Amino acid sequence: MTTPTTSTTTPGAPRYAVVVPTVGRPSLDRLLESLAGQSGPLPEQVVVVDDRRDPSPLLAVTPQVSARLRVTVVPGFGHGPAAARNVGWRLTRTPWVAFLDDDVVVTDSWALDLADDLLVADGIGGTQGRLVVPLPQDRRPTDWERGTAGLEHARWATADMAYRRSALVAVRGFDERFPRAYREDADLALRVTQHGWSLVRGRRQTVHPVRPADDGVSLRVQRGNADDALMRRLHGRDWRREAATGRGRLRWHGLTVALAALGAGALAAPTRRRGGTTTTTIVGLGALAGWAGLTTRFAVNRIAPGPRDRSEVWRMTWTSTAIPFAAVWHRLAGWWRHRGAAPWPPRPRAVLFDRDGTLVRDVPYNPDPGAVAPLPQAARSVARLRSAGIRVGVVSNQSGVARGLISRHALSAVNAAVDASVGPFDTWQVCVHGPEDACSCRKPLPGLVHAAARDLGVPPQHCVVIGDIGADVLAARAAGARGILVPTDATLPQEVATAPEVAADLATAVDLVLGRRDGR
Repeated sequence: MTTPTTSTTTPGAPRYAVVVPTVGRPSLDRLLESLAGQSGPLPEQVVVVDDRRDPSPLLAVTPQVSARLRVTVVPGFGHGPAAARNVGWRLTRTPWVAFLDDDVVVTDSWALDLADDLLVADGIGGTQGRLVVPLPQDRRPTDWERGTAGLEHARWATADMAYRRSALVAVRGFDERFPRAYREDADLALRVTQHGWSLVRGRRQTVHPVRPADDGVSLRVQRGNADDALMRRLHGRDWRREAATGRGRLRWHGLTVALAALGAGALAAPTRRRGGTTTTTIVGLGALAGWAGLTTRFAVNRIAPGPRDRSEVWRMTWTSTAIPFAAVWHRLAGWWRHRGAAPWPPRPRAVLFDRDGTLVRDVPYNPDPGAVAPLPQAARSVARLRSAGIRVGVVSNQSGVARGLISRHALSAVNAAVDASVGPFDTWQVCVHGPEDACSCRKPLPGLVHAAARDLGVPPQHCVVIGDIGADVLAARAAGARGILVPTDATLPQEVATAPEVAADLATAVDLVLGRRDGR
């Protein structure tokens, strides 16, 4: 984690922070350098969310950047840009939060123009930057380059999008069920406008270079059809019109796949030949001819505007053959996966508590059940959750066993005393390893949270972890769960500063779980 000490702001300018999700691309340094070089009002804080699955060590910030910007780097654990942005904006304190992608570069006047863009009426919930995608001047752009250039006209793209903090709080941020940088921005924009805010396009400009890509990139992006299925579930059949995304090609892809299936099935079906060509064969050949015609048309439409060199023609030919099948497959898979999708955020189905310092007084390596002293509000808080139909469990590091300071039998007796005085709990997940054992269960690793979720039959995304130290919050984040910190005297100031949600006490934490108040 990096927290420089200097940052320059302009008195009277709108206060804002910047959030950047990243997977460690080299372009991140260029973005941060362009931010640090601004002559206008700098952000009060820049939160970089290191969204690699294993962010160890965390990405570093160059001295040139840290001399100008107050940058905080936190782990995201590979849960996707929507989840990473939620981690980031919840660590900020400013009225406005600007989201930037890690592969853009802000122009020299970006900060000055952003300050003007943020001077909007109270009913404006967000303002979008103007994206500029440089294309080659010496040749026609490739299919991938043309697709990236479409961002210049996309609405509400979070490559450069600033939201009012109160709007983000009202809609509970990005929907983390969108795992890719695709549709999560459109979904957020629709929910913000449905809450009564307007969105506008600002004057600031941001350069979005075209990233290098391999031959199969257009095939991989078809995974976004699963996200389209989620958009349909959440926003109805008119979601494309409301989000201004265009109609898409799924219907043509569906027809292409249907003709291919009909043709292959007809030709493979056993028939009784009475002489000449059978009707089934004619149908099969006709269907395959239709498939070939649609595939050829699709390929030609992609080849014609491009450079038409040998490599691009080959790339467009084979991907145009495969894309319809990939698109239909991902759409069907998304339709099934999100068949029961409800509005974001999902209702918590389980709450997992840390033991010592959260439920009971912290007695280091306690072997005595008689020394178990429940903390105020603990039993009542657990009871409130149970009465709301939310399952409860405990996830606890107990390295005293590995250190030889407490036996497994004594540990079980102490846990039983906690269960009797505070619970009952639906699951107990305890790590008895020491830090040097390099296990996968010891918090801040996600093993205990994953084990508890499996035991309860609840996805980790529907779990909340409540604890008193940073390891509890990090374990939740690593597992894809929600984490709430309830600080005690043992909590470090930096752990409080980097916790997305902080509750003054256990009762307040339960209020946050039940949606009865907004937390940090």
